[in-house]
Amino acid sequence: MPDSLAQKITHLQFIQRENSIKHHSYKEEVLSYEYIKQGDMKAVTEGVRIFLSDTVGHLSDNPLRNKQYLFIASTTLATRYAIEGGLDAETAYIASDLFIQRADKCESLTEVNDLHKEMLTYYVKQVATHRRKTVLSKPVIQCMDYVYYHLHEELSGEILAEITGLNRSYLSTLFHKETGVTISDYIMSKKMEATENMLKYSEYSLSDISEFLNFSSYSYLAKVFREQHGMSPREYRKRYFGHSDMGENNPMDN
Repeated sequence: MPDSLAQKITHLQFIQRENSIKHHSYKEEVLSYEYIKQGDMKAVTEGVRIFLSDTVGHLSDNPLRNKQYLFIASTTLATRYAIEGGLDAETAYIASDLFIQRADKCESLTEVNDLHKEMLTYYVKQVATHRRKTVLSKPVIQCMDYVYYHLHEELSGEILAEITGLNRSYLSTLFHKETGVTISDYIMSKKMEATENMLKYSEYSLSDISEFLNFSSYSYLAKVFREQHGMSPREYRKRYFGHSDMGENNPMDN
């Protein structure tokens, strides 16, 4: 057996290449935990898919122990991202300890898999609940929900006023009072958040992202993005995703 850690890594890389074994991509893993931070139930679907795949790590020759070790790693990451999503750190860490203690007592792979799904669901729901802990009125929550599910459509104060059945001026005042931002700024912040995620985790072209999020033009998206991030969408993608070939028909950044 190789003596040094570097030699062992090299040896294992060779064995895995020979047997066509590979880990899931960093991009896939991060996406599932990013969903936790946003309080999005997609975290459960993605997390379970990866946990049950054959691309997870090999940490023990004992199948059950291997699964338990992977559970600990997943719970550690879920805890950190939940805290980033606003969950109280002490609550998150206590929950983590309890889940890991339960995993240690599992006697089958099915038990660990079921517990893993339960753990992800817990953190997602806790983050989602926290994000709404600030006392918000029903009309403001309606606005936030509508924006979340309709980012690809036209959004405006007038449309939200119609959805909530309130006078536009009153709704604007109420929304600003409860959230600290205007309706238009909130809509744009969510569009920018979606843009960031699509740049980091998808291979959609820049023009496709602009069209999908219903920007009037790519140049406008690029202008707003640069104002908020200090770099163009193309530069952001190169930095965080690492792909420079975005397609032949992409517009150039201004």
